[in-house]
Order: sequence, then structure tokens, then C-alpha cells
Amino acid sequence: MLQEKERKEIEDLRGQYEEKKTTDMDVLRKKNKKVKLPAEIFAWTFGILGALVMGVGMCLAMRVIGDQFVLGIIIGILGIAMVCANYFIYRAILSSRKKKYSKEILELTSQLLNE
Repeated sequence: MLQEKERKEIEDLRGQYEEKKTTDMDVLRKKNKKVKLPAEIFAWTFGILGALVMGVGMCLAMRVIGDQFVLGIIIGILGIAMVCANYFIYRAILSSRKKKYSKEILELTSQLLNE
């Protein structure tokens, strides 16, 4: 007779080898991820790039990597502008993707909610 712990382990192992069936909820999660992922990737990439540009400007202004104070201030301000604009660009990308996929997602959610 199997103990409860062994039975659970056997069922878990069995689940790893059984063929997975795609449900409507899985499809909904994939579509939601498809909407959000490009905006998130852009936001992270552009934010990191903006922070690096700002850092280079700071280094130049503080004369760590050169004697270009004015250029450092200009580059630093450019980096700050990039970081500040990042959120608004992210929201614009997310909004446009939501518009693009909203019909499909709303139909699928209505179907799942039996409306």
C-alpha cells in the first residue's frame, strides 16, 4: 500500500510525461502575455539605456572619464529625458497593443464566463 507522500510524488511524475491539453484559459493567458511582453521588453531596455546615458553624462561632468563638463551636462540631461519619457512610451505601446487584441480577448473572456 502506498503512502500519501509517495502517491503524490508518483502523480507528479506521471503529470510530467502526460500530454498537456490546452484549455481556453491557457489561450487567454498566452494572448494577455502577447499583449504585454513587447511593451515590457521595450521599457526595460530603454530604461536601462537611459540610465547608462545619464551615467556617462555624470562621469563626463564630474571629470571621471574626461574633461568635458558641458558635454557631460548635455548627455546627462538627455539620459534623464530618456528615463522620464520611458513610462509614457511604455503606456503608448501597451495601449496600442490592447486595442489590437482587445476584440479577441473580450470574445474569449465572454466565452469563458458563459455570457
